[in-house]
Amino acid sequence: MSYGLNKILKNILPKQLFYRALLIVAAPIIILQITISVVFFDSLWIKTNKGMTRALIGEIKFFIEAYDNEQYNKDSLTKLFSDTQNIKAFYVPHKVLPKDDLERWFSPMDRTLRRELKSKFSQYWFDTTSFKETIDLKIKYLNGYFQFEVPKSRVTNSSARTFALWITLPAFLLITISLIFLKNQTRPIINLARASEKFGRGEDVGEYRPSGALEIRQAGYEFERMRKRIIRHLNQRSEMLSGISHDLRTPLTRIKLQLTFIKDKDLSDKLSEDVIEMEKMLNEYLQFSKNRSNEKGKNFNLSILLSEIIKKYDNDNIHSELTSDINLFGKRDLMKRCITNFIDNALKYGSQITIKLKQSNNNIIILIDDDGPGIPKNEYENVFKPFYKIDKSRGETKSSVGLGMSIASDIIQSHGGNIKLDKSKLNGLQVRITLPF
Repeated sequence: MSYGLNKILKNILPKQLFYRALLIVAAPIIILQITISVVFFDSLWIKTNKGMTRALIGEIKFFIEAYDNEQYNKDSLTKLFSDTQNIKAFYVPHKVLPKDDLERWFSPMDRTLRRELKSKFSQYWFDTTSFKETIDLKIKYLNGYFQFEVPKSRVTNSSARTFALWITLPAFLLITISLIFLKNQTRPIINLARASEKFGRGEDVGEYRPSGALEIRQAGYEFERMRKRIIRHLNQRSEMLSGISHDLRTPLTRIKLQLTFIKDKDLSDKLSEDVIEMEKMLNEYLQFSKNRSNEKGKNFNLSILLSEIIKKYDNDNIHSELTSDINLFGKRDLMKRCITNFIDNALKYGSQITIKLKQSNNNIIILIDDDGPGIPKNEYENVFKPFYKIDKSRGETKSSVGLGMSIASDIIQSHGGNIKLDKSKLNGLQVRITLPF
């Protein structure tokens, strides 16, 4: 039961830190204000109004009884009551009470007035809405009724509005100040998250400047140190592989020259094939080392990019279903290299290829299907490992060192997406690329 309650609370409560902190600050203030208001409304306002209304009805009851007992000068009694009690009173003979009900059942003033009148008189009518400052009260008497024009100040406490104003304004003021402070505290966390996201995508973050509270600054400083260490490591790796590639090209060139002097043609051809294979391997190593391109991210039309790639192949066996005007923020050249790699693999092992581009919810989906022999399911994860080769139905050629799929996976992940392999509708391999936008 507690697990279910916790799950419900997690679904109800806000997910963002700013709104959670605001709830922690604002909830006690609001609860306190509501509690004070309820206590005031119940103990002071309602009880005070009830006493004032009871006193008013008692005065009116006393006046009607005195008027009934007066034999000679009823008008003077009425005038004296109006002057001393600040209530206009006059008798209307040969009239009946109005039948329309103007009582507001949600109004505390109307409920209190009705309750006190009901305890003293059998027939009455009153209206608290037609006049701004006056209550129109009519009470049955003989063949007519008494009409009283009672000031609303006689039955309600005017300090209630002032109290409501003074209890509401400070609450709004405190919540506004809390909003400003919380915004300043959460902004550095948001900036750190954005910098981390950009760096994870391979974009240039620039010099990140930590700000905010001490703990947030410390996290920012550690992120900056980590970023610099990773960049240094990647640069060292790239320089090392580039150096190795460059250093090995010189002896390979000398070997190629020496092969031209070998009289045995078959031996020369075999050795030349090995040298060409080594050159291809060096080129692939170098491409892998330069996977983190210096290209800056920008918005580009992915539909147009795919159309250009497909047009370049000029192959009638490549069929496409592309949704138009799908834009993506990222590195255009890297995406081109990635898509080209998958199409090259599909053409290498299959004859029919279908490329689809569509948009679903908050994702862009690219599907590349071929009719080749496919890949066993237990190898779906392994093919994305660097230097991994499978020697099965979809085995690699000797010229490959198993870096193409790894490079493509790195490119997609740097754009915040993912790649999944499955069996295609053409009975070959399906590559499903999912990208956020």
